[in-house]
Amino acid sequence: MLEGMGDTSARLLNLLSLLQTPRDWAGSELAERLGVSPRTIRRDIDRLRELGYPVKATMGPVGGYRLVAGTAMPPLLLDDEEAVAIAVGLRTAAGHAVEGIGEASLRALAKLEQVLPARLRHRVGTLNAATVPLPAAAGPAVDPEILAVLAAAAAGCERLRFAYESMSGVRSRRLVEPHRLVPMGRRWFLVAHDNDRDDWRIFRVDRVSEPRPIGQRFEPREPPGRDAAAFVLDKLYSFAPAYRAVATLHLPAERVRGRLGDSPEEIEPIDEHRCRLNGNSDTLEWLASRLIMLGCEFEVHEPQELIDYLRELSGRAARASGAA
Repeated sequence: MLEGMGDTSARLLNLLSLLQTPRDWAGSELAERLGVSPRTIRRDIDRLRELGYPVKATMGPVGGYRLVAGTAMPPLLLDDEEAVAIAVGLRTAAGHAVEGIGEASLRALAKLEQVLPARLRHRVGTLNAATVPLPAAAGPAVDPEILAVLAAAAAGCERLRFAYESMSGVRSRRLVEPHRLVPMGRRWFLVAHDNDRDDWRIFRVDRVSEPRPIGQRFEPREPPGRDAAAFVLDKLYSFAPAYRAVATLHLPAERVRGRLGDSPEEIEPIDEHRCRLNGNSDTLEWLASRLIMLGCEFEVHEPQELIDYLRELSGRAARASGAA
């Protein structure tokens, strides 16, 4: 049965979309994805070459195809999920802490919406209209050029020197082996092995200046812990003050568990009406607010800092309400 011209054109576009992924595609895999025979795939590849698209065949038992970068590259082709994913990513990036990226993300999003088919433009527009981002928190912006230098050095396993300003304002020069960049809220962190200190460190990217690769390659090391993101979290938690909280709560244990960010073993039943909290918190403010929001009576046994903070909070509330 002869294929219609519309079917062939649509299939060629789908084939181009697959070939734009930077990998080798076996002819049998392309045939399965597009629901045609391997012979049809070979004809379609020849047709793309006639149209000027540089499709390279790879040798091997199965054989494969790759679209080679060149002057005759086709326009970007996206399926529905890819288009929506990019739109969401651009909208999210607009609120990040990279200097200038918010405006650039919105410009790119506007260009994307202009070239999308009507049905996809409607989906993306609906998503944007229904999304209200939180206002960006205050904080120093990250220089995108510095991010690019750090990322390139990490990807190329190249040692890097830069100036760094600590939290206390002390400036120093660092020689590091960069591993990964970790964005976290309004902050970007570089996880790297500090050669001078022979230890792993995290560096806030907004405090990095004058980064310069020195042309020395290194063998990648395994960072401590599970991964780079977990290492950053562990380091940040180790910097924060930790409080051991013990309190009696006048609620059954099953009504408390999970509402304080607790682990299962941190809530212990006393009787059918009360339970005991034995947990940890990084800040007094967070723990005090969560206890009050439980909506029940409670007695704090320790730490004294939490007891003092609750007394200060109750006095503030009394004054605000006009009580003596």
